[in-house]
Amino acid sequence: MRTFTCPKCANLLFFENSACVVCGTDVGFDRGSASMLRADENRRCANAELAGCNWLAAGGPLCGCCALTRTRPADEDVDDTFRVAEAAKRRLLYQLDDLGLPTTPRTDDPEHGLAFDLLSSAEEPVTTGHAGGVITIDLAEGDDGFREGLRAKLAEPYRTMLGHVRHEVGHWYWDVLVAGDPGEFRRVFGDERADYQEALATHYASDPGTEWTDTHVSHYAGAHPWEDWAETFAHLLHIRDTVQTAAALGVLVAGTPIAPHPGSPVDAEPEDHPRDVDALMATWVPLSRALNQLNRSMGKDDLYPFALSPAVQAKLRFVDSKLGRHG
Repeated sequence: MRTFTCPKCANLLFFENSACVVCGTDVGFDRGSASMLRADENRRCANAELAGCNWLAAGGPLCGCCALTRTRPADEDVDDTFRVAEAAKRRLLYQLDDLGLPTTPRTDDPEHGLAFDLLSSAEEPVTTGHAGGVITIDLAEGDDGFREGLRAKLAEPYRTMLGHVRHEVGHWYWDVLVAGDPGEFRRVFGDERADYQEALATHYASDPGTEWTDTHVSHYAGAHPWEDWAETFAHLLHIRDTVQTAAALGVLVAGTPIAPHPGSPVDAEPEDHPRDVDALMATWVPLSRALNQLNRSMGKDDLYPFALSPAVQAKLRFVDSKLGRHG
């Protein structure tokens, strides 16, 4: 994530800020310019209080991110889990815009466009997933205790709301970027025409083991080529976001600086996203190791508990090549 500056006093701001902590100016994120503007000169999203949204409205009462939510709880039923989901969605949408990826709303393309159904499983079961551009999120995943319980039950090393939305939108981008010409995808990931439900049933009935580590970024990625793509897509976004954040903050690892990115206060016109995955990995591997050691120093689990084998890096390279056609 890039850093931002206060439009009044130029103090450093972060993506989630709705006011400058130095001068007190109310600010809001403007999607069009990807910058923080004065909120007193612009209209805030109507979900500012309900969803904790700090984006500015875009041609209507809602911002472009909140407008992608097709279904949500009634106002009186909204709780922190809804705010957690919307916060993750804002960060996701910012990154997709930053990478130059299409985010066509379902209101513009009723058959194939993007929409989010944020549903509560308090009264009936909800399955987080994707279907033809509609991403369904179980809001219970916004509760730390619930999510951690599922993570432990499924023997997963990592589970976050941001990870969920990155994974699920990855399924949509398979439709957008790959489905029309899947030949090379099948060479790298396998044949997606394999029975999906049967593959999932086999996956959940099997012991996680360690065999998958040589060929997949996670155990779940080995369930089916579609899940392999979505998991790899999500990890590419994890990596690019974290490397960009480190660059914006001027983080050094082992004496090697990470080149600044747009929005960094140390360089007004730095080089944009490196499209070379090998160069990205050369930055990410030492950075992730350093972050893991820092987490351990605080008594926490590794921040990035994954190893990227050569086969996984080849998959990351393939996904990045598809993203690069739009970036």
